Amino acid sequence: MMTIHRRHTEDVDLQVRNGTANLMTNSSSTGISRRGLLGAFAATAVVAAPTFTNAAGLLRGAGDIRRLKMYSPRTGEKLNMIYWVEGEYIKDAVSEITHFMRDWRNNKVINIDMRTMDIMAAAHNLMDVSEPYMLLSGYRSPETNNMLRSKSRGVAKNSLHMKGQAADLRLGSRSVSQIARAALACHAGGVGRYSNSNFVHMDCGPVRSWGR
Repeated sequence: MMTIHRRHTEDVDLQVRNGTANLMTNSSSTGISRRGLLGAFAATAVVAAPTFTNAAGLLRGAGDIRRLKMYSPRTGEKLNMIYWVEGEYIKDAVSEITHFMRDWRNNKVINIDMRTMDIMAAAHNLMDVSEPYMLLSGYRSPETNNMLRSKSRGVAKNSLHMKGQAADLRLGSRSVSQIARAALACHAGGVGRYSNSNFVHMDCGPVRSWGR
């Protein structure tokens, strides 16, 4: 079993705790419903250290972090990654998340849209859980998407999974309805409920919802 949790993340943890984090990396404008995402991050604090800060701290852009915690039942890999500190995306962390969310069937990789990472992290924050997401599907290559479409009418021909803009997620401690409500509260993309298969789809496309 492979664990993805590199030294630079530990260093960031230490710097955040000491209040001295000042990482300058390449950043990308999110463009997508930023007000909704900021509200979602600010709505509640994760109790485990290091924490997401309160609304005032977040909007100041000082002392803030964003973290993703996931595991893949397909590959056995685990990820616990701070990928954003004080308004800056951490390039190496984003790269590791992108690799983690690869098409596990053929190991093909595409850049995961950072807006999707933010929606996932914000929804997780709102649910106030320490449990990592189970990632069922991140990036899907065209070959994989076509294969899945041949088996299910529920797979879109132009799925946002193929653009690195979607994820299918599950939490053992939260229901599909609870996860979907948290994602919808972000007001920042698409949310699909798949109760029969016990997962929620999140993407950074137009704001919309479906399923039950």
